[in-house]
Amino acid sequence: MIIAIDGPSGAGKSTVSKSVAKALGFNCLDTGAMYRSIAWYALEHGVSLEDSAALGEIARERAISFSHEPGNPAPKQVFIDGVDVTGDIRTSRIDRSVSSASKHPEVREALVEQQRRIGSQGDYVVEGRDIGTVVFPQAEVKVFLTASNEERARRRVAQNETRGVGSVDFDEVLADIVRRDELDSARETSPLVAAADAKCIDSTGFTIDEIIEQICAMARAAGANA
Repeated sequence: MIIAIDGPSGAGKSTVSKSVAKALGFNCLDTGAMYRSIAWYALEHGVSLEDSAALGEIARERAISFSHEPGNPAPKQVFIDGVDVTGDIRTSRIDRSVSSASKHPEVREALVEQQRRIGSQGDYVVEGRDIGTVVFPQAEVKVFLTASNEERARRRVAQNETRGVGSVDFDEVLADIVRRDELDSARETSPLVAAADAKCIDSTGFTIDEIIEQICAMARAAGANA
C-alpha cells in the first residue's frame, strides 16, 4: 500500500509521515530529501540552479540512498554519491534553493523513476508535493496537508531550533515559505496541487496526534493491516 501525503513546505508532512508509518508498520520515503540532495550537490559543485541539463545529469548519475535503523521507518541518514548530507540539506541555504532545482523536468523525471522503484518494494508512506498526482497516482490513500502560512513558519522555526540547523528568524522563514509556495505552485512540471481524490486536511489548530489518527483511520479503511 502507498499512502501519499502532499502539501506545501512546513505543513508538517515529514513529522506526520514518520508517525503514520510507525503506527502502521510501514516504511517512509522522504522524496523532499532527494530534491534537497540535488540542490546541495549542484551548489557544492558550482552548477547553476537554472542549468536544467546539468541538474538532470546529476539526478540521473548521482545515486541517492538512505540508511535506516531497525524498527524506525524514517531514514537515519541521506547520501548522494556516497556523501552523507543529512544535516547539510536542512539549512536555510537549501530551503531557498530546492524549489529552483526541483522545477526542472529533467530532475523530476530522473527522481520519480527511483521513487517508484523504491515504493514498489513494500508498504510506504511517501510525502512530497506531487506524490498523489504524478509519482503514485494509484496510491490507495491520498492526503493534501496544509496549514496557515504563519502556523507553518512557526513550526519550521521550532523544528530548526530543535535540530540546530536552518534559520530561526520567523520573518525570514515566513518569507521563504511564501516564496516557495509561489514557485512550487507556478512551475510547469508537476505543480503543487491537491489530487482530485485526495482528502484535504488543514492542520491549523489541530494537534499532530489528531492528524495522524485521521490518516491512520483512512489507511485502515483502505485495507491496511494495522
